[in-house]
Amino acid sequence: MTDTTAAPAPITVALVHGAFADSSGWSGVVEELQAEFVSVQAIINPLRGISHDTDYVASALGQIPGRVLAVGHSYGGAIITNAATRAGNVVGLVYVAAFAPDEGEVLGDITAGSKDSVLNTALVELQYPSPDGHATEYAIHPDHFHHAFAADVSETEARVMAAVQRPVAAAAFTEKSGPPAWKELPSWAIVAGADTAAGADVVRAMAKRANATSVEVDASHVVMVSQPAAVTAVIHQALEALT
Repeated sequence: MTDTTAAPAPITVALVHGAFADSSGWSGVVEELQAEFVSVQAIINPLRGISHDTDYVASALGQIPGRVLAVGHSYGGAIITNAATRAGNVVGLVYVAAFAPDEGEVLGDITAGSKDSVLNTALVELQYPSPDGHATEYAIHPDHFHHAFAADVSETEARVMAAVQRPVAAAAFTEKSGPPAWKELPSWAIVAGADTAAGADVVRAMAKRANATSVEVDASHVVMVSQPAAVTAVIHQALEALT
């Protein structure tokens, strides 16, 4: 008898970057996934606040054909936490040195409680136009970028990353998070043991609370840049479990 059971639809890996960055930080991971013929797409994160960014990313995720594995780095983790179930086609989550907040939590309060993070001492306050006049956003001071954000890349690469960084609106750290997707979807997490930006202690605790299948890597906050193979390995683990 012929087996007429349909094979599961292929899964697209959707990569969502975090604050002070853009999608180019995923280049090494994209290269590895494409070499293995895994469908992958990077999604721009506007970095304008939890509600605004959730709306945008949920819309982008929902327009990807078929099933999606949402992968978030840093603040991008908070956004996939809010956007994944709204998109309707996300089947799993991967947190890469990322926040996984619960409903009602505020990222500013979470990072303030970290003993590992030094990010708040490295930030520069800036202004950008808004309908109400001006709003506050933050960038990392170039002199502190290497130590606070990307300690395990070369000094030359860190200077480039500092020069092309994208500031993040203060609303990212002051708005309350909504119902978390990790309560409904399976999740995986990479904890960067030398993360002094999000804070390894915060990321580790959030991954445990989300019941994520976790791997700890000896890396800085930008583990996807310094060790793309380690990140890709966890993505493959998730894909295999979801197939």
